[in-house]
Amino acid sequence: MSRWTCPQCDREFARERQSHVCVPGCTVDETFAPHPPVYREIYDRLLEGLGPVHEDAVRVGVFLKSGRKFAEVRPRARSLSLALALPRRVEHPLIARALPGPGGRTWHMFKLTRVQDVDERILAWMAEACDDHGGF
Repeated sequence: MSRWTCPQCDREFARERQSHVCVPGCTVDETFAPHPPVYREIYDRLLEGLGPVHEDAVRVGVFLKSGRKFAEVRPRARSLSLALALPRRVEHPLIARALPGPGGRTWHMFKLTRVQDVDERILAWMAEACDDHGGF
């Protein structure tokens, strides 16, 4: 799939002239630099086993895309927030809330504080969400 780069913010998107909030991009390292090192370790664990994904890093977090956005990872004061879009609702003790999204998907909001929080179910759901949003 070809990607379009916004000439204003230099961020990549799936469609030409895709609507977005035009904020400057940065690196994943810059996103996590002001936060506890465990947040970056959790983020790296979330990506384990995923195929190619586009990491759209901005100051507030990283948007993960495979065709379209399937996850948002945002460092917060007390946890790393993972918003994950799945084609159905799932249950997990670390889900803070679940919201309906477009296309019948459900956005699940996880609060992660330790690398061990990213269990096999979360990794499987990451892969499912990535695959569900149309590969690169």
